[in-house]
Amino acid sequence: MGQIVTILIVCIGLLIADVYIISGIKGISKKWKFPKKKSFTRWYWGVSIFLIAGVLASIYLKFGVGVKAAFLLVFFLVLMAKVLFLPFIVVDDIRRLILFRARKNKTAEPEFPASHPKPDSIPRSEFLMKAGLLAGSLPLVTMGYGVISGVYDYRVKHRVLYLPNLPKAFDGIKLGQLSDIHSGSFYNKKAVAGGVEMLLREKPDFIFFTGDLVNDMASEMREYQDIFAKVKAPLGVYSSLGNHDYGDYAHWDSLEAKKRNLDDLKATHKNMGWDLLLNDSRRLKVDNEEIGILGVENWGSLSRFPKYGRIDLAEKGTDGLPVKLLLSHDPSHWRAQVLDHKDIDVMFAGHTHGMQFGVQTKYFQWSPIQYVYKEWAGFYREGNQQLYVNTGYGFLGYPGRVGILPEITIFTLKASADPALKNIIS
Repeated sequence: MGQIVTILIVCIGLLIADVYIISGIKGISKKWKFPKKKSFTRWYWGVSIFLIAGVLASIYLKFGVGVKAAFLLVFFLVLMAKVLFLPFIVVDDIRRLILFRARKNKTAEPEFPASHPKPDSIPRSEFLMKAGLLAGSLPLVTMGYGVISGVYDYRVKHRVLYLPNLPKAFDGIKLGQLSDIHSGSFYNKKAVAGGVEMLLREKPDFIFFTGDLVNDMASEMREYQDIFAKVKAPLGVYSSLGNHDYGDYAHWDSLEAKKRNLDDLKATHKNMGWDLLLNDSRRLKVDNEEIGILGVENWGSLSRFPKYGRIDLAEKGTDGLPVKLLLSHDPSHWRAQVLDHKDIDVMFAGHTHGMQFGVQTKYFQWSPIQYVYKEWAGFYREGNQQLYVNTGYGFLGYPGRVGILPEITIFTLKASADPALKNIIS
């Protein structure tokens, strides 16, 4: 009940702010007649109410992650535009109030011709309103720039992964991670291939892919299978499924058609030489020493994300291994279940994309997605257990990235006697 009241208050506040903002837009200029038209007012209110309703529906109804991300991103960008415009209206209203009082304090008021504004009808500053519109347009301009510049701007991130019980044979070994390829969104094969080459130049010893190879259909990989088949490593490539890989968000003529699609997707992993782990595990051996690689099917705690993951099945055959690394697509799985399995040292995830919008530096990161996911990008730790969330190789919904660029992660595994030793970003 309390949450509903809070949401209601926020919605009313947003609508009141819209009343104030639209008054400022209407007073922008006598030359600009479109803000005075009824059609503009209808469009403005229609968009505002639609976005508020869309965000509420994405919270309480069963929408796919792509739809949710699209609503949240567009709502946030429009909200930022309004927030940037608001101070200019406030400053202008303060200016108008000062002028109004100054005129009221005059001992005598001259007669004003009908063609001139009366003292109590002070027009808005055209300069301030235009400056406000310019400031408000920045988020939308930024989003357009993200489409042109950010979507294939792959970045290799180097991380040192400290593991107290790591066998000596694995000390210094390199692990690569890709996540969220979403091949159905791609439109530039050359750029995609360039990202794969960047990964291979790092010469990882083994590689993890943590789910969402496609948006919905296995056929989306037809044009890209040869590119990703080049992703190979001496100790193997290990993969898992993400929520989009099951085809749950597509319309199928029959359950048999949906099952064939999933079978085709699994076959794609095999054709590329990737070892797909479906609630299963492998013992990775180097110089007679071993660690465990576990992979579960998708398990998400939010909304309607599928819960196919079975850690109990994945752990079979891994008893006695000093280190266990888990591939699980959705980072919400870590806090909901994985932390209860104290023998799992690190979980590798993706899924969030960092919402493809935000700020990410060595010392600070922020994205609207953090209000949905507590763990959404980079390293997290609880006791001796760790989580790493990759922000994704591809994109979904919004065909761009702003601030949160496509990621290729390279981990250097290091033994450490101090489990609290902070992971180093280089």
